[in-house]
Amino acid sequence: MSTDLAVVTLGRAAYAETLHLQRDLARRRISGDLSRDLLLLVEHPPVVTLGRSTQPQHLATPREFLAARGIEVHEIERGGDVTFHGPGQLVGYPIYRLSEHREDLHWFLRQLEQALIETLAPFGIAGERRAGFTGVWTGGRKIASIGIHVRQWVTWHGFALNVTTDLSYFDLIVPCGIPDVVMTSMQRELDARAPRDLWTRAMEGVMLGFAEVFGQRPQLLALEELAGGSGDAGGGGDG
Repeated sequence: MSTDLAVVTLGRAAYAETLHLQRDLARRRISGDLSRDLLLLVEHPPVVTLGRSTQPQHLATPREFLAARGIEVHEIERGGDVTFHGPGQLVGYPIYRLSEHREDLHWFLRQLEQALIETLAPFGIAGERRAGFTGVWTGGRKIASIGIHVRQWVTWHGFALNVTTDLSYFDLIVPCGIPDVVMTSMQRELDARAPRDLWTRAMEGVMLGFAEVFGQRPQLLALEELAGGSGDAGGGGDG
């Protein structure tokens, strides 16, 4: 098992484009064409995604209204319910071969939670779990959502950490299918204490959190370095 973690930052990218990329990279990880785990970090334009457990009433806003606001809707294969992605939210897609770690989906979800808890800690934000749910909360408010898909013990989809997100978007849905959930962000929790480079520091924190929890060495790569077939280079969650 390689202890290297390839990290690719995509900037702001369309959801459909990134979903296609995830599926392609997961296929290559399954085939062995890629020999190490990957973490894609991205920011999306406004989009609502519907996981396999989505209840129709949890998409609380008609699709026509969402479309009029420029918000796409995608039905996808990850576990969990409905969620929102948008500007100011750091989305991470870990493409991991669990057979090289532990063939245990619940273990992997708890590891993702812990990586995000480790990300928040240096900012003085106490991340916490909530019994019976997947994701990360702080002070009873939800700050990060998690939902994944697994095939042949290779994962894709992942987590969404609210950094500077406009939280009003969550009023358009029942986030993760949890009634009365209160969403928050790092910026809201830190308020006047939020550093100007919060986004950059949050991204660095996620990489360090993954390194700590999974015992890996993160290495930043350009997407082009994964192209060309170089080997060097199910589902769970709440939405």
